[in-house]
Amino acid sequence: MLSTAEALATLLSAASPIPGTESIPTLDALNRVLSVDVTSPLDVPPMNTSSMDGYAIRTEDLATDGKRRLPVSQRIPAGHAPEPLKPGTAARIFTGATVPPGADAIVMQEQTEATGNEVTILHSPAPGEWITAQGADIRSGSTILPAGTRLTPQALGLAASVGCAELNVRRRVKVAVFFTGDELTMPGEPLKPGAIYNSNRFTLRGLLEKLGCEVTDYGIVPDKLDATRATLREAAQAHDLILTCGGVSVGEEDHVKPAVEAEGRLSMWQIAMKPGKPLAFGAVRRAAQQADAAASASAETFFIGLPGNPVSSFATFLLFVRPFVLLLAGMQTVAPRALSLRADFTQKKADRRNEFLRARINPAGGLDLFPNQSSAVLTSTVWGDGLIDNPPNHAISAGETVRFIPFSELLN
Repeated sequence: MLSTAEALATLLSAASPIPGTESIPTLDALNRVLSVDVTSPLDVPPMNTSSMDGYAIRTEDLATDGKRRLPVSQRIPAGHAPEPLKPGTAARIFTGATVPPGADAIVMQEQTEATGNEVTILHSPAPGEWITAQGADIRSGSTILPAGTRLTPQALGLAASVGCAELNVRRRVKVAVFFTGDELTMPGEPLKPGAIYNSNRFTLRGLLEKLGCEVTDYGIVPDKLDATRATLREAAQAHDLILTCGGVSVGEEDHVKPAVEAEGRLSMWQIAMKPGKPLAFGAVRRAAQQADAAASASAETFFIGLPGNPVSSFATFLLFVRPFVLLLAGMQTVAPRALSLRADFTQKKADRRNEFLRARINPAGGLDLFPNQSSAVLTSTVWGDGLIDNPPNHAISAGETVRFIPFSELLN
């Protein structure tokens, strides 16, 4: 069996950014991936501004003869252009307002006493005090967001702060997803004997959409070779990736494996991980004359087949499909960040495989383990905060430090 590191490296070596970019409004760019650097055309702030409500002064007016009582020569709200500050005067100023030429410090209003049109300064400020200098945040010409950045809400705000009304982004990754199994039933339909509800459809679609993919859901495909091949051929035409769940083993009713082999190429991997283990990776041939223009640069569409158990498909998606999709989307850094946390439990039995245990952070800052780690227990994925990455052949003792990958890292 392949180790998880070997399988991941092999999978990711096949991925490269998909072709196709577009310019879209910054307001609509959440979770999209930048195709070019965003460079600031201006300084931020574009002028010296006040960090406080108070009074703008010239420090030399206080230092010359100890004069503390100054006439107020102007009032400067934010958004208004000030006049140069007259020597021997103060200017009433508000947070974010432009510092008047000639002023070199702000005295916060709590350190003053205003009487009529005069103000008494009760503090001797240093030059530059409470002034945010022009360009203190961003310098004109600097790169504020490099290509390959996945745009978060704060990144959109940063782009807007330098006046970007539109952003150049890569097109969305187009993913086709379908499910095989005559036992699968959709919620809302009668549950016949031997049938189960298709939870994987909801989980995987949600995971793909959360990654910003453009998803085509072909639903439940009948357990027939011809139907599976037809769906693969159709899905290959205008998609970058085909994702399926179950049906890739060698049983008489498992038609995905022979269908992919007939329509393209397939590698079956046994991965030394728990939950998970089986993973299929390959590609389906694309009829170039029928293919979508944005997806026709390649002669084939990637294929990934996940195991059917709900926790297995969830875990293998997070650990393998997620980084693969993010590389297709144009991101450069796709590895999730892990935490070193204390195990507040004991697991005496070691497994020869790399285990990914569902756990959550307790109020004491340690980790509690979900009591049932079966690959069929989807409850654990809702209860937990993330996965403990436990090496092969390693029993866990209470108090030791373990590697924990939060779902917050894996679900974004």
